[in-house]
Amino acid sequence: MTHQDMSTQVDRATTAAQGAATRAGDHPVIEWGARLGYAASGVLHLVIAWLAVQIATGSGGQASQSGALAAVAHQPFGLFLLWVLAIGFALLAIWQVTELFTAREAFDKAKAGGKAVMYAALSYTSFVFALGGHTSSNKQTQDFTHTLMDAPAGRVLIGVVGLGVIGIALYHVYKGWKQKFLSDLQEHPGRWAVVAARVGYIGKGIALLAVGVLFIAAAFHHQVGKTTGLDGALKSLRDLLAGQAILIGVALGLAAYGIYSFARARYARV
Repeated sequence: MTHQDMSTQVDRATTAAQGAATRAGDHPVIEWGARLGYAASGVLHLVIAWLAVQIATGSGGQASQSGALAAVAHQPFGLFLLWVLAIGFALLAIWQVTELFTAREAFDKAKAGGKAVMYAALSYTSFVFALGGHTSSNKQTQDFTHTLMDAPAGRVLIGVVGLGVIGIALYHVYKGWKQKFLSDLQEHPGRWAVVAARVGYIGKGIALLAVGVLFIAAAFHHQVGKTTGLDGALKSLRDLLAGQAILIGVALGLAAYGIYSFARARYARV
């Protein structure tokens, strides 16, 4: 087989895979599931915002994904809602996988791949709680950091992760400030949704910025215990000068992002 024949077969296989991904992404079940997943994200962000307010007021709580799901589990109809969240996140992850195959730009492919992993992890965690289990986002983050720290040039790797998270945080702020989120939607969602999105993306960006800073601090000081994900980041904000006000502001931002997620569930380009 010549090099040209091999290249032709690869092109055909790629085209076939893209066609299959496009058909899958356009399937009504996947489209409906993606919208359900965005609504599930809205629920999760609203609960995390509520937990962040509790931290700001000294009422305790764990403002993380697992903390939010644990809070949901203790509510009336919590088990039913957990199953809905798990299914929604799973279908949204599948839709992101189809985007991974159909996207043309490398950045869009990377973004779709990252989101697919994130939503798959959220789905798995939701299933764990729905089945009566328990997991801790804080411990998962610390275990991940321990693994990196034990690797060659581990502190450098942790620092790189921190810089990556900071990059994502700054992108969130930029996306909210410049209203780039409108390109994710098939039509204008209305003024209230735009305001919620702008506040939400910027607030979430600030929270992620704190997460990234904690990773870099862990790398610099060789202290894995500093990396406890979003919960640790929010608690570090509380400890700053005027930290309570800052944390409540971030909580409002996370709540606004949750509200926008419901609008995105309706208007998303899927």
